[in-house]
Amino acid sequence: MNNLRQQYKEKIVPALKKKFGYKNVHQIPTLDKVVLNVGVGSHLKDKDYFEAVSNTLARITGQKAVLTKSKKSVSNFKIRTGMVVGVSVTLRKERMWDFIEKIVKVTLPRVRDFRGITTKSFDQQGNYSVGFKEYLPFPEVSPDEIETLHGLEVVINTTAINKEEGEALLTELGFPFKEAK
Repeated sequence: MNNLRQQYKEKIVPALKKKFGYKNVHQIPTLDKVVLNVGVGSHLKDKDYFEAVSNTLARITGQKAVLTKSKKSVSNFKIRTGMVVGVSVTLRKERMWDFIEKIVKVTLPRVRDFRGITTKSFDQQGNYSVGFKEYLPFPEVSPDEIETLHGLEVVINTTAINKEEGEALLTELGFPFKEAK
Protein backbone atom coordinates (compact mmCIF):
# COMPACT_ATOMS: atom_id res chain seq x y z
CA MET A 1 0.00 0.00 0.00
CA ASN A 2 1.09 3.53 -0.73
CA ASN A 3 2.78 5.48 2.09
CA LEU A 4 0.59 8.56 1.73
CA ARG A 5 -2.62 6.55 1.44
CA GLN A 6 -1.75 4.60 4.58
CA GLN A 7 -0.99 7.86 6.39
CA TYR A 8 -4.35 9.21 5.18
CA LYS A 9 -6.23 6.23 6.62
CA GLU A 10 -4.37 6.10 9.93
CA LYS A 11 -3.72 9.76 10.81
CA ILE A 12 -5.51 12.19 8.53
CA VAL A 13 -9.00 10.64 8.70
CA PRO A 14 -9.13 10.81 12.54
CA ALA A 15 -7.68 14.35 12.51
CA LEU A 16 -10.28 15.62 10.02
CA LYS A 17 -13.07 13.77 11.82
CA LYS A 18 -12.11 15.47 15.07
CA LYS A 19 -11.59 18.92 13.49
CA PHE A 20 -14.92 19.10 11.62
CA GLY A 21 -16.96 16.84 13.92
CA TYR A 22 -18.05 14.33 11.30
CA LYS A 23 -20.39 11.59 12.44
CA ASN A 24 -19.93 9.38 9.38
CA VAL A 25 -16.65 8.24 7.81
CA HIS A 26 -18.03 8.96 4.34
CA GLN A 27 -18.33 12.68 5.14
CA ILE A 28 -14.56 13.00 5.45
CA PRO A 29 -13.06 14.60 2.33
CA THR A 30 -10.66 12.51 0.24
CA LEU A 31 -8.88 12.79 -3.08
CA ASP A 32 -11.07 11.99 -6.06
CA LYS A 33 -8.74 12.46 -9.04
CA VAL A 34 -5.77 14.44 -10.31
CA VAL A 35 -5.80 15.95 -13.80
CA LEU A 36 -2.65 17.18 -15.56
CA ASN A 37 -3.39 19.53 -18.44
CA VAL A 38 -1.26 21.31 -21.04
CA GLY A 39 -2.79 23.85 -23.39
CA VAL A 40 -1.03 24.09 -26.75
CA GLY A 41 -1.63 27.79 -27.31
CA SER A 42 0.20 29.08 -30.36
CA HIS A 43 1.43 25.61 -31.40
CA LEU A 44 -1.91 24.55 -32.88
CA LYS A 45 -0.49 23.43 -36.20
CA ASP A 46 2.74 21.86 -34.88
CA LYS A 47 2.24 18.06 -34.67
CA ASP A 48 5.72 17.53 -33.17
CA TYR A 49 4.77 19.77 -30.25
CA PHE A 50 1.72 17.58 -29.46
CA GLU A 51 3.89 14.49 -29.52
CA ALA A 52 6.54 16.09 -27.28
CA VAL A 53 3.88 17.21 -24.77
CA SER A 54 2.21 13.77 -24.83
CA ASN A 55 5.54 12.03 -24.24
CA THR A 56 6.38 14.38 -21.37
CA LEU A 57 3.02 13.81 -19.65
CA ALA A 58 3.31 10.05 -20.18
CA ARG A 59 6.77 10.04 -18.61
CA ILE A 60 5.66 12.15 -15.63
CA THR A 61 2.47 10.16 -14.90
CA GLY A 62 3.16 6.70 -16.29
CA GLN A 63 -0.09 6.88 -18.22
CA LYS A 64 -0.91 7.68 -21.84
CA ALA A 65 -2.03 11.25 -22.50
CA VAL A 66 -5.30 12.13 -24.26
CA LEU A 67 -5.64 14.90 -26.83
CA THR A 68 -8.29 17.48 -25.92
CA LYS A 69 -10.41 18.82 -28.77
CA SER A 70 -12.26 22.13 -28.91
CA LYS A 71 -16.02 22.08 -28.53
CA LYS A 72 -16.67 25.47 -30.14
CA SER A 73 -15.20 27.53 -32.91
CA VAL A 74 -13.49 30.77 -31.84
CA SER A 75 -12.56 32.96 -34.80
CA ASN A 76 -10.31 35.32 -32.77
CA PHE A 77 -8.05 32.42 -31.80
CA LYS A 78 -8.35 30.67 -35.20
CA ILE A 79 -9.86 27.59 -33.56
CA ARG A 80 -12.44 25.39 -35.23
CA THR A 81 -14.67 22.77 -33.65
CA GLY A 82 -12.76 19.51 -33.28
CA MET A 83 -9.24 20.98 -33.40
CA VAL A 84 -6.77 19.67 -30.84
CA VAL A 85 -6.21 22.43 -28.26
CA GLY A 86 -4.62 20.54 -25.37
CA VAL A 87 -3.25 17.36 -23.88
CA SER A 88 -4.39 15.91 -20.56
CA VAL A 89 -4.00 12.93 -18.24
CA THR A 90 -6.42 11.90 -15.47
CA LEU A 91 -5.03 9.91 -12.54
CA ARG A 92 -7.15 7.91 -10.12
CA LYS A 93 -6.62 5.38 -7.31
CA GLU A 94 -3.03 4.17 -6.72
CA ARG A 95 -1.42 6.27 -9.46
CA MET A 96 -3.12 9.36 -8.03
CA TRP A 97 -1.80 8.68 -4.51
CA ASP A 98 1.69 8.01 -5.88
CA PHE A 99 1.60 11.24 -7.89
CA ILE A 100 0.41 13.32 -4.92
CA GLU A 101 3.17 11.89 -2.74
CA LYS A 102 5.74 12.64 -5.45
CA ILE A 103 4.49 16.19 -5.97
CA VAL A 104 4.56 17.00 -2.24
CA LYS A 105 7.87 15.36 -1.33
CA VAL A 106 9.93 15.75 -4.51
CA THR A 107 8.53 18.07 -7.16
CA LEU A 108 7.46 21.16 -5.19
CA PRO A 109 10.76 21.38 -3.24
CA ARG A 110 12.64 21.26 -6.58
CA VAL A 111 10.82 24.31 -8.00
CA ARG A 112 13.15 27.26 -8.41
CA ASP A 113 12.66 30.04 -5.81
CA PHE A 114 9.97 28.04 -4.03
CA ARG A 115 8.40 29.70 -0.99
CA GLY A 116 5.20 27.69 -0.71
CA ILE A 117 1.99 27.55 -2.70
CA THR A 118 -0.91 29.93 -2.30
CA THR A 119 -4.26 29.02 -0.81
CA LYS A 120 -6.04 31.34 -3.28
CA SER A 121 -6.18 28.59 -5.93
CA PHE A 122 -9.02 26.69 -4.23
CA ASP A 123 -12.45 26.80 -5.84
CA GLN A 124 -15.70 26.85 -3.84
CA GLN A 125 -15.95 23.02 -3.87
CA GLY A 126 -12.51 22.45 -2.30
CA ASN A 127 -10.61 21.53 -5.49
CA TYR A 128 -7.10 22.91 -5.94
CA SER A 129 -5.17 24.01 -9.04
CA VAL A 130 -1.46 24.61 -9.27
CA GLY A 131 0.46 25.60 -12.39
CA PHE A 132 4.08 24.94 -13.29
CA LYS A 133 5.87 27.27 -15.72
CA GLU A 134 8.11 24.39 -16.76
CA TYR A 135 8.11 20.65 -16.15
CA LEU A 136 11.77 20.43 -15.06
CA PRO A 137 11.07 19.88 -11.31
CA PHE A 138 9.57 16.45 -12.02
CA PRO A 139 12.17 13.74 -11.32
CA GLU A 140 11.28 11.66 -14.42
CA VAL A 141 12.50 14.41 -16.75
CA SER A 142 16.22 14.98 -17.13
CA PRO A 143 17.32 18.42 -18.38
CA ASP A 144 19.44 16.80 -21.12
CA GLU A 145 16.41 15.23 -22.85
CA ILE A 146 14.36 18.42 -23.22
CA GLU A 147 12.89 18.85 -26.70
CA THR A 148 10.45 21.68 -26.09
CA LEU A 149 9.81 23.46 -22.82
CA HIS A 150 6.18 23.97 -21.77
CA GLY A 151 4.16 24.55 -18.64
CA LEU A 152 1.48 22.36 -17.17
CA GLU A 153 -1.45 22.63 -14.82
CA VAL A 154 -2.27 20.15 -12.06
CA VAL A 155 -5.85 20.07 -10.76
CA ILE A 156 -6.47 18.12 -7.55
CA ASN A 157 -10.11 17.14 -7.33
CA THR A 158 -11.42 16.35 -3.84
CA THR A 159 -14.72 15.23 -2.35
CA ALA A 160 -14.70 18.24 -0.02
CA ILE A 161 -17.88 20.30 0.20
CA ASN A 162 -16.22 23.68 0.64
CA LYS A 163 -12.91 25.54 0.48
CA GLU A 164 -12.05 25.05 4.17
CA GLU A 165 -12.42 21.26 4.02
CA GLY A 166 -10.30 21.04 0.86
CA GLU A 167 -7.59 23.21 2.38
CA ALA A 168 -7.57 21.16 5.60
CA LEU A 169 -7.26 17.93 3.61
CA LEU A 170 -4.34 19.13 1.49
CA THR A 171 -2.61 20.67 4.51
CA GLU A 172 -2.84 17.34 6.31
CA LEU A 173 -1.46 15.60 3.22
CA GLY A 174 1.63 17.80 3.50
CA PHE A 175 1.13 20.50 0.88
CA PRO A 176 3.43 23.45 1.73
CA PHE A 177 1.01 26.38 1.79
CA LYS A 178 2.22 29.94 2.38
CA GLU A 179 1.20 31.57 5.63
CA ALA A 180 -1.51 34.19 5.16
CA LYS A 181 -0.30 37.73 5.82
